[in-house]
Amino acid sequence: MIFSGTEHQDLSRLRVIAHKMNLFRILITGLSVASSLASQGLPVQYPFDSSHAALIGKNTWRYFRARPSNEPKGTVLLLHGFPDLPYGWKYQVPLFTSLGYQVIVPEMLGYGRTSSPAEFDAFSFKNVSDDLAVLLDQIVPGEQVILGGHDWGGGLVWPFATLYPDLFKAIFSITYPYIPPVTEYVDLADQIAANKSLNFKYQLQFRDPSFDRRFRNETEIHQFLLAMYYGATPDGKQAFSTNGVDLDLLPYVQQPSLLNDTELDQYVSEYQLQGLRGPVNWYRTAKINFEDELPTAKAGHKFTMPSLFIQALQDPVLIPSLSVGMDQYFDKLTRADVNTSHWAMIQAPNDVNAAIQSWLATFN
Repeated sequence: MIFSGTEHQDLSRLRVIAHKMNLFRILITGLSVASSLASQGLPVQYPFDSSHAALIGKNTWRYFRARPSNEPKGTVLLLHGFPDLPYGWKYQVPLFTSLGYQVIVPEMLGYGRTSSPAEFDAFSFKNVSDDLAVLLDQIVPGEQVILGGHDWGGGLVWPFATLYPDLFKAIFSITYPYIPPVTEYVDLADQIAANKSLNFKYQLQFRDPSFDRRFRNETEIHQFLLAMYYGATPDGKQAFSTNGVDLDLLPYVQQPSLLNDTELDQYVSEYQLQGLRGPVNWYRTAKINFEDELPTAKAGHKFTMPSLFIQALQDPVLIPSLSVGMDQYFDKLTRADVNTSHWAMIQAPNDVNAAIQSWLATFN
């Protein structure tokens, strides 16, 4: 059952809709959710037309939609990463709508007005994929869609398409390469101790149970986000590196960053709703994901749908060497490079959009 999330929503209208859809039981469960969401206003900003909430199992998923001027010729599902929001796709959504697609962009699990479960298991690639598969079935039942992601969203693209290949006409990831699952688990702390995977050292800090508790009030969240979007101290020092967040520098980080003041305020407002615990739970699921993907690791997998990977050449975390050899796992892989750091979609939107549009032309 999908509930419209626009401002001043009429709950009696929801009852009529639910009756027509013969889903009154779900309505009874979801009325309190819809009421809460409606009372919060659910602001909708460019490039989106509307926001909605869907009840999937125990989780409420908030998502944004953008429509083309005419009847959509297809649907694109875009997944954001950390510490982003759906507005991180602000330059790509207009591209897709201009080409005739409707675009669906959820607030990922733990973010904003989407649920933030207490259990780490809920944030596994498999469980999030299961939820999103139901979401697609509610919005566009029976339709094959184009799936894209960035950062953790890009990382989710691969297992999601592995678990539900028939859902997707094509898939793409920005910055996050396909890293095939393995048959032996080695904890990140042990990898770092062995002088390996040093580009992921910051994740030891992020997954620490006390980390998200440091960022609870508006100022603390503001400074954290400012640092993650490349704000710096007056003398040019960055508070975030592959070693983690320098908590001593954080109070002194200032604009400019990749977000302007209005955008930053919007992000802070969204993160204040539930804090950082849910978003950083994505860093606490490595072993869970390993166990879920073990059958795939043993059996092997190859993607048959058209696929695109966009490498950010200056990304200090998702470095180019991680993508070496990934081509062998695809029947139809297109690769593109952009000369940016991690936030490729907003650092070089024209280059990213050109790569996407060129790729779309190969199968449309």
